Amino acid sequence: MEIDAPVVADGPELYRITCDSGVLDVNSSYAYLLWCRDFAQTSAVARIDGAVVGFVTGYIRPDAPDTLVVWQIAVDASQRGGGVASRLLGHLVDRVQPRGIRYLETTITPDNAASIKLFTALARTRSAELRRSELFTADLFPDAHLGEDLYRIGPFAAAPAVAAATDR
Repeated sequence: MEIDAPVVADGPELYRITCDSGVLDVNSSYAYLLWCRDFAQTSAVARIDGAVVGFVTGYIRPDAPDTLVVWQIAVDASQRGGGVASRLLGHLVDRVQPRGIRYLETTITPDNAASIKLFTALARTRSAELRRSELFTADLFPDAHLGEDLYRIGPFAAAPAVAAATDR
């Protein structure tokens, strides 16, 4: 498996994987094209034999430039349960840390046990604190959407490249 930044041509596959997930909020296909263009440096795709089998999309919070917000993470049904999501998340954190990212934020509905487990494991493996708080209550959504809890992980230890440069 190879993990790298997405390119615009990956947008349709991100859209397909999101639709097929059955649990993620599906954005317009246009949004995934824009995401792959405008947020490629804070997102990642996993490929097997050139085919996209998973992705994580994120952005740096404009009012908190040390914080990466993970918007969506999804894995193709054929690859679920194989650690793809964990590898994508780890890769993305490693890639953005040299840019001064010390925290990761994401929102998760209380019924999404898989995402809760994924982000809890990230905090544990990175020896980082995880704080959960209510962010968006269900009554804020104009549809039948559950509330979204904020998961904030960090601070992360210094990125390996930064630590090595400091040791010289």
